[in-house]
Amino acid sequence: MIARPPIVLCFAASDPTGGAGVQADILTVAALGCHPLSVLTALTAQDTRGVHGVQAVQADWVEAQARRLLEDMPVDAFKIGVLGSAANVEAVARAIEQRPRLPVVLDPVLASGRGDALADAATREALRTRLLPLATVLTPNSLEARHLCGDDGAPLEACAARLVETGCRHVLVTGTHEPGAQVVNTLYGASGRIREDHWPRLPGGYHGSGCTLASALAAFLARGLPVAEAAREAQAYTWKALQRGFNAGAGQSLPHRFPEPVHGDPRPLRDHA
Repeated sequence: MIARPPIVLCFAASDPTGGAGVQADILTVAALGCHPLSVLTALTAQDTRGVHGVQAVQADWVEAQARRLLEDMPVDAFKIGVLGSAANVEAVARAIEQRPRLPVVLDPVLASGRGDALADAATREALRTRLLPLATVLTPNSLEARHLCGDDGAPLEACAARLVETGCRHVLVTGTHEPGAQVVNTLYGASGRIREDHWPRLPGGYHGSGCTLASALAAFLARGLPVAEAAREAQAYTWKALQRGFNAGAGQSLPHRFPEPVHGDPRPLRDHA
């Protein structure tokens, strides 16, 4: 019997397309040599064009799923996506507080790529007050970063500083919504900017790019990488998954989360195509 792989517990909503949500988390975490655990927080009716409905799972069911997993299996990192309700935010916060030393990647998904709302005002406020202080890395896009800090016109560096002040240790702001031939993603910490990575902007739109990045980051943290290195590796993996994306529906392309062979080595590959 071989040694167990690193284990990542993902809290997320279901996406029937497999492009985003818990399905994206499972595919990504497994491709990066980790074992995914999943707690389903909501059901969605969606396709590659957008989200048509969201039904939150009852908070006691979210709590029951997490409790059974945490009592049974060792976990090396948490990844949090769409939670569906303020009550579910509270349930997830209580679960994570049971393992205070583990890395937590929080993807604050407030809306779909089309702009469909995925968190109401109460849920957004619960995210700010209960989960941001528990996050090792927060992974908002530029729109989400400005919205979370309460100023849609604020410079991104100022937004990141405000978010770190809430208690999260790092903020990785992605720049897909900003202009330019390159996408600039910036990692911030308590001392300010830690690293800035530039990626060629790919044509078209992609369904699940944010979920892929956040779950890849959780996988690399579970494999023991420091935050700055894990952020770089997660971006490289995500960019390649988008570069090899495919059209399967009438809307956005889906990332191709091809397996990354790890050959039993917990360190990531160094091929940054």
